[in-house]
Order: sequence, then C-alpha cells, then structure tokens
Amino acid sequence: MVKRAFDLVVSLVALILLAPLFAVVALVVKLDSPGPVFFRQERVGRHGVPFRIHKFRTMREDAAGLPLTVGADARVTRSGQWLRRTRIDELPQFIDVLAGRMSLVGPRPEVPRYVAHYPPALRERALAVRPGITDPASLEYIDEAALLARAADPEREYIEVILPAKVRRAAEYAERATLGSDLAVIARTLRLLLGGRRP
Repeated sequence: MVKRAFDLVVSLVALILLAPLFAVVALVVKLDSPGPVFFRQERVGRHGVPFRIHKFRTMREDAAGLPLTVGADARVTRSGQWLRRTRIDELPQFIDVLAGRMSLVGPRPEVPRYVAHYPPALRERALAVRPGITDPASLEYIDEAALLARAADPEREYIEVILPAKVRRAAEYAERATLGSDLAVIARTLRLLLGGRRP
C-alpha cells in the first residue's frame, strides 16, 4: 500500500514537472523521422497480464528485427541515440506507473517472446510484482547492448545467459523488496544517469 502511494505521488509530480520536456522531445522526434511520438509495445506485467508500455520512439517506424538492441543498432534514429543515452525515452513510463500497470522500481517488463523462456521454477515469483522503470538487474546489465554485440548469436546469448540471470534477480527482488531498498535503487539509478552512463 505504501509502495503504491509512493508510486502515485512521484509519477504524478514527475508528469507535471516533465510536461515541458515531453513537448520538446515530441517535437524533436517528429522532426527527426516520420512516425508516432510514442513507441507502444506489448509487455508482460504482474501475474502475466499483458499491457502496452509507453516510450518515446527511438527507432525508425519501419524498423523490423529482434526486440533487442545490439551494439550501435542501425535502426535507431539520430534523436533516438540521444534519447537512449540519456534514458529520456523511458520517461513516458510514468504514465504506466500512474495507471497502475508499472511501478517506479520493479523487474523490467519483458516482451512475450522472452517471457516464454523464463525458467519455470522462477516464472511465478518473477511476475509476482508490478514491473518497474528501473531495477537491480537493469543496473547490473548496464552494458547489455555491448555484451550482445560481442556475441556470435545475440538472441541466443540473451536467452541462455542474460535472461536467466535477470529472472533470478527479479525473483529475489519480488521476495525481498522494501520501500527502503526501492529508494536505494532509485538513488543508484540517478547517480548513473547524472554520471552519463545508462543503467
């Protein structure tokens, strides 16, 4: 109950304060390439319920291929490179937090394609809480795109190595999270962002 109240207050205040930035980013995205301002993609939420996540669009509208970013992905637009580097593309997820589909801190929501590969023993535990904008696993895999770029088969590397580790961390988070630990994750995320690195 306290976590949800915290999510509501922070996301509402954030959306109000960030409204001018959202307007500028929307204009930049529209001027940079044809297509919608927001990227909407189906993700798997709490208890396996699907929802459509909000992000600023960072790829070409006709982009196809894997739902993974590998190295310097050619599908990413010029503005998208900046949005991803600064993580501004993630800010519209405050809408999802306000709506109750996500939390500020929680396991990052995956696409159904990869949730199908969750280890059965961990699946229910990992999906027991609302997914979040940030979490310990995303901070640990700060260089995921670079790691995948070095793999001979990026998707296989993701499914067999990175994803199981993320799901284990998600299950651990679901069992042990407190408001205090969430605040620590938020503080660490902000430090990484202000330091110019991507969590």
